[in-house]
Amino acid sequence: MIGEFEKIVEEKGVWIEPCQKRFTAFHLDMSFPFVIMTLCLSGTARALYDQREMTHHKNDLALLLPGHVMRPLECSEDYTYARIAISKGMIERLRPQLFSHDYMKYSTSPVFSLTDEQAKRLLQVLEHMAFTAAHSELEMTHRNHILLAQMAVGYEYINYYRKEQDRLLPPDNNAGIFSRFCDLVVEHYHESKEIQYYASLLDLHPKYLSRVVRTATNGVTPGQWIDRYVVAQAKRLIVANPELSLKEIAYELGFSEPTSFYRYFKRVTGLTANEFRHK
Repeated sequence: MIGEFEKIVEEKGVWIEPCQKRFTAFHLDMSFPFVIMTLCLSGTARALYDQREMTHHKNDLALLLPGHVMRPLECSEDYTYARIAISKGMIERLRPQLFSHDYMKYSTSPVFSLTDEQAKRLLQVLEHMAFTAAHSELEMTHRNHILLAQMAVGYEYINYYRKEQDRLLPPDNNAGIFSRFCDLVVEHYHESKEIQYYASLLDLHPKYLSRVVRTATNGVTPGQWIDRYVVAQAKRLIVANPELSLKEIAYELGFSEPTSFYRYFKRVTGLTANEFRHK
């Protein structure tokens, strides 16, 4: 299911679901190579975002940035949401304006609230985008250019709506450190899975980094965070690429030897990678 979703998003550039009911899976780590924005239409839901618990209420907008991890925990019976996924290719074309100067705040605080009127206006933008995205470039010659323009409009709305909320947030240097740590793991987990490596990149003592991460995640250590992230990527690759051997996936994840990956996966999950694949 995850693999099919990724293929559709990459093929279409943008995937929009105007109204979905409840989550389809719980307690599973989800990580995608693209941006996902979710607007709660009704009800409530809880999830872990980079091991931090977030609650999604009506009119709350949540952003899952590329490579970061979200784990749905529970949702109410009346929980419905609108969702948009933006592919890597579209993100690159939008980079001059999309998250270029506001990336840190969305990484640090991915959920924020809209008013009824703001949510309604954003849904109108999504409806226009859904109409454009439903056409191919053969049917609509300037499809991608129109989509990029519509996404830019939607992003400017979101950024404008959030400014007032940001002014009310107290400064939190540790939140910035934790956000940077998460981003560095996303970027460098192929190269190293050691706490000392990331502490060095942040120019921090490992003990201080550990204290920041444990505070931000209610007790999860940097080592546990790295392990969970790497395993989430491993599971994504196993599910999305049934044609790849576990050996190929081990190298894709940066392990020098497949046996190291097999031991790593078993230590973190309690299952062998082969058992997970067949399960």
